[in-house]
Amino acid sequence: MYCLTHTNVFYFLQSYFVTDYDPTIEDSYTKQCVIDERAARLDILDTAGQEEFGAMREQYMRTGEGFLLVFSVTDRGSFEEIYKFQRQILRVKDRDEFPMILVGNKADLDHQRQVTQEEGQQLARQLKVTYMEASAKIRLNVDQAFHELVRVIRKFQEQECPPSPEPTRKEKDKKGCHCVIF
Repeated sequence: MYCLTHTNVFYFLQSYFVTDYDPTIEDSYTKQCVIDERAARLDILDTAGQEEFGAMREQYMRTGEGFLLVFSVTDRGSFEEIYKFQRQILRVKDRDEFPMILVGNKADLDHQRQVTQEEGQQLARQLKVTYMEASAKIRLNVDQAFHELVRVIRKFQEQECPPSPEPTRKEKDKKGCHCVIF
C-alpha cells in the first residue's frame, strides 16, 4: 500500500509527536502491523505536498493500492488541492473509483481552522470516500486513518477478485486471480 500522506506519518510509525519535522522532502517508510487480526505491510510515501516530486508521485500512484488524501484544516489551499489529487489518482489508475480516505490533519488547532469539519465531510461525500480528522499532537485518529485505509483496500480487492472455494485438482492447473496485500 502506498499512501500520499503528510506529517502524521511519524506519529503512526514512532507513536510520538514530532515538533520539528521539516516537510520539505519526500520520504518513504515501511511498517508491519496487524489490522483486524490479519497481517499488513504498509509501504508509506510521505510526499509532504511538494510539487517538485510530481513525476515520482504519478509513478507511486500507478503502483499504489490505496491513498490517504491529507489536507491541513488550518490551510484552505491544501484543502482545495485535494480534488486535483483525487482526479489525478483516478486518471493514472484509469478508474472511476479507488481506495482512498480523506483526512483533515491538525484537528487540534481549532483556533486556526480555515476548513470546517462540515466542509471536509461534504468533500468526502462528493469524492465518495470516508472522511476523518486527525491530530498527531493529541493522538487523534492517526493509527485509525491508516487502519481504515487498509480495510478499504481489502474490501476493494475482495470486490475486484472475490476469494474462490478450494480449487479441484483440474482447477489447480488453471491460472486464477491472486490478490496480494502489501
